[in-house]
Amino acid sequence: MRSAWRLFALVLLSALAFQLFLLARVALMTVVDPQSTTFQRSEAWRLLTEKHALAWSQQWQPYARISPNLKRAVIASEDAGFAEHSGVEWDALEKAWERNQKAEARVEKINEQFDRRLQKLPPTRAAAVKLPPRAQPKVVGGSTITQQLAKNLFLGGERNLLRKAQEFVVTFMLEGLLSKQRILEIYLNNVEWGEGVFGAEAAARHYFHVGADRLGATQAAQLAVMLPAPKRFEKRPGSAYVIGRAGTVSARMGAVELP
Repeated sequence: MRSAWRLFALVLLSALAFQLFLLARVALMTVVDPQSTTFQRSEAWRLLTEKHALAWSQQWQPYARISPNLKRAVIASEDAGFAEHSGVEWDALEKAWERNQKAEARVEKINEQFDRRLQKLPPTRAAAVKLPPRAQPKVVGGSTITQQLAKNLFLGGERNLLRKAQEFVVTFMLEGLLSKQRILEIYLNNVEWGEGVFGAEAAARHYFHVGADRLGATQAAQLAVMLPAPKRFEKRPGSAYVIGRAGTVSARMGAVELP
């Protein structure tokens, strides 16, 4: 019993030390620009191991040298309440959870129907059927810009309750120690806009051949639309979906309050 308590105390102290380490890292960001994020390091390793090359584009730009159009577009598209909330939009999380539950139920029903049809086939014919990949639910998120930054800075891409809890802790650290302006500055300089393309400056030059400070409203809206799935949209940045969605984002940009 004594050994169990010692082990529990050791685990608790280790967890506390890790939180203090993260808190110190966040506090340092008030004056020091982060050189890389956990997500970026993971992507760099993936590119090196899979493609044996590292095509990388990223250049830090201070807040004042990033177009207000891009700031407004990203807020309008990703987190309309960014200037007001304390890091987490609980209503958005609840709605996202409900939508994901419904999506999982629909996919489970589809898979069950396919399995039943397959069972009705003669064994010889069933064995010859080329099975398609199992349907997967389309997961939607309700994360704020601060939550996205917390995840990219320090956490992995796995989905479980422990990682989500850690995301909340880091989110509140960011909101407690950094200004909204600083949070948005770090986010815009580190978010992914394509394979090996990170930050507003790299994205502006990659897609429009201009600096981040010269992005027009339409260009900024197109970049904002790409954020949920940059690797998918970078193949067709001028697709009908991106252009159409960018029009909606553009219409919302005038109402955005910048930090």
